Amino acid sequence: MAKWVVSAKRADFAAIAAKFHIDQVIARIIRNRDVVGDEAIDRFLNGTLADMHDPFLLKDAELAAGILADRIAGGRKIRVIGDYDIDGVCASYILLAGLRFLGADADAEIPHRIHDGYGMNDRMIEEAHEAGVDTILTCDNGIAAGPQISLAKSLGMTVVVTDHHEVPYETGEDGVRRELLPAADAVIDPKQADCPYPFDGICGAVTAYKLIQVMFGRTPGGEAQTLLRELLAFAAFATVGDVMELVDENRIIVRYGLKLIAQSSNPGMQALLTVCGLRDKPISAYHIGFVLGPCLNATGRLDTARRALRMFVTDDRAEAATIAGELKELNDSRKSMTLQGTQRAVEMIEGSDMRRDKVLVVYLPDCHESLAGIIAGRLRERYCRPVFVLTDSEDGVKGSGRSIEAYHMYDRMSECKELYTKYGGHRMAAGVSMPPENVDLFRRYLNGHCGLSEEDFEEKICIDVPMPMSYVTADFVRQLAVLEPFGNGNPKPVFAQRNLRLISGRILGRNSNVGKYVVEDGDGRQFEMMYFGDLERWHGFLRENFGPEACGRLYRGVGGGMCIHVIYYPDLNVYQGRERLQMVMQDYCKGDLGQ
Repeated sequence: MAKWVVSAKRADFAAIAAKFHIDQVIARIIRNRDVVGDEAIDRFLNGTLADMHDPFLLKDAELAAGILADRIAGGRKIRVIGDYDIDGVCASYILLAGLRFLGADADAEIPHRIHDGYGMNDRMIEEAHEAGVDTILTCDNGIAAGPQISLAKSLGMTVVVTDHHEVPYETGEDGVRRELLPAADAVIDPKQADCPYPFDGICGAVTAYKLIQVMFGRTPGGEAQTLLRELLAFAAFATVGDVMELVDENRIIVRYGLKLIAQSSNPGMQALLTVCGLRDKPISAYHIGFVLGPCLNATGRLDTARRALRMFVTDDRAEAATIAGELKELNDSRKSMTLQGTQRAVEMIEGSDMRRDKVLVVYLPDCHESLAGIIAGRLRERYCRPVFVLTDSEDGVKGSGRSIEAYHMYDRMSECKELYTKYGGHRMAAGVSMPPENVDLFRRYLNGHCGLSEEDFEEKICIDVPMPMSYVTADFVRQLAVLEPFGNGNPKPVFAQRNLRLISGRILGRNSNVGKYVVEDGDGRQFEMMYFGDLERWHGFLRENFGPEACGRLYRGVGGGMCIHVIYYPDLNVYQGRERLQMVMQDYCKGDLGQ
C-alpha cells in the first residue's frame, strides 16, 4: 500500500482566500504547489500571455534570428531537423511554419527512430549537404550532437541549435563540471549555465516558438500575430505531451493553448480531433496526454514521424483526414504491443533475482525498440524504482529509461558513459545505445552506484487537505477549475476522509471495470463514490480485511459493516443537463472502526 502524506505547508489561508476571492481549501492547495506571495498567486490564478518570459532573454536567440534572416534574404536553403516524438514534431512544424511565413526556402527532416536513432547523424548531414542545404536548424535535439555539427561545419554549412535537453558535460579533476557545447553558429538552450532566461523548464517546441517570436520582432503585425497564436497551440500540445512541469510560463502556455487547440484552423489538428472524437469539445491536458498525443507518438514509434509532420503541414483536408486515421490505427496497434511487452517484462522480473535490484535493467531482445520507453514507464509505476528497458536494434542494443524523483538518471548514467555508443536525457528519462556485451556491466554498475535506499522506493500519495465529503458542494467543485490545467508539477488535488462505511455497490462499464458505491460518514450522511482503478486489487483488499463474503455483501447492498479511510477527489457528473456530486476514490485502507 502507498504511504499517505498530508501536506502541512503554512500560510495565512484566510487572508489569501479573502484577497483572491477563493475558498480557503483552494488557498491551501495553491500553497501546496509552492506558489508563495501575492504576485506569484495572482500569476498562478490570473496569468496571461503578457506574463510569459521575454524570448529575447534566451542566449543566442537574437544571434540565431539574425543568421536565419540573412539566409532568408539571400535565398539560401534551410533545413529543420527535429525529433520523432510529440515535442520534436510540434517543434519542427513551428519552425517550418514560421520560416516559410518569412519567405524562407525551408524544409524539414525527422530521423527514423529505428534506422537513424535519436537526433542527427552523419548521413543526415551528408544528405543535407548534397541537397544544397546552406543552414541546418535543429529542434528538440542538437545539444549533444557535437560530432555531427562539426561535420556540418567542415562541409561549409551553418548550424543553429534549438534544444531544451541537458547540456553534455565533463567533470575535471577539480570536480568542476564543464559544459561541452557543440560548435554551432548559435546555440539556444535554456539549460546552458550562462543563459539568462529565467525558466529552463520549457520543452523543445516552446524553445522553437520563442525563436520565431524573436524573428517576428517585438511588435509583430496582424498576420504574424495570428500565426503566433496558431503556433502557441502546438507549443502547448508539446508541453503536455513531453510531460513538462505545468508551472511558471508552462502553465500559461497550456492554459491558453488548450483553447487554441480546440479552435485551431490547422487541417491536421482538426482531423486529429475528429478521429479521436474530440471535435468541437473542450480540450484538457488529459486529452493531449492520453488521447491525442499518443497518436503522434505512435507514428514515430511504429512507422515514421514524418507522417505526423505532414499531417500538420498539408493544406489538403482529405490528406490530413487520411493521415489522422492512420495515426489512430497505429496507436491502437501500439497499445496491444505495449501490453504484451509489459507482461513479458513483469514475468522476467518476478522470475529472477532482478526483483531485488534497485535499478531495473530489463533486456527484451524481441520487443519493438520504439516501445521501450513506454514499457519502462509502466514498470516504474509498478515497482516504484528506476527502470531501463533494452532491446535489440540494427546496431547493437538500444533502450529507454524512466526514473523516480530520488534518482537523477542522466547524472548517474554519465558516470559510466564509456559503456555506451550514445546516450542522452535528463533527470526523469533517458535513452541509450550500447554493445550487447555491455548490458550486464551496465546493470551491475548502476545498481552498485545508485545511492538509493528502500525509503526512496516507497510510493507516496500526497494529500492536499484532510476534508470531509460533507464540505463538498457543486460550487466548490467548480471553483477547483481555477487550479487547472492539471498535470506534471500541478497534479489534480486530492483529499482524505477517515472512517467511511461502505453501504452498497454496483459494477459498471462495458468491460465491468468501474465500481459505483454509496458510502456513509459518521453523521449518517451518504455520498456517491466512483472507483476507476484496479477492481481486482480492490476486491482482494475487501476479502482480506472483511472476510471472504465481503464483496458479495457489498454488491447485495448490505456492506455497512465495512469501514475504510479513503483518498478522493470530488467531481460533478453532468447528465442531460443535471449535475450530480460524486467522489472519485483514488486510494483506500482499512478504517479504525473494524467490522
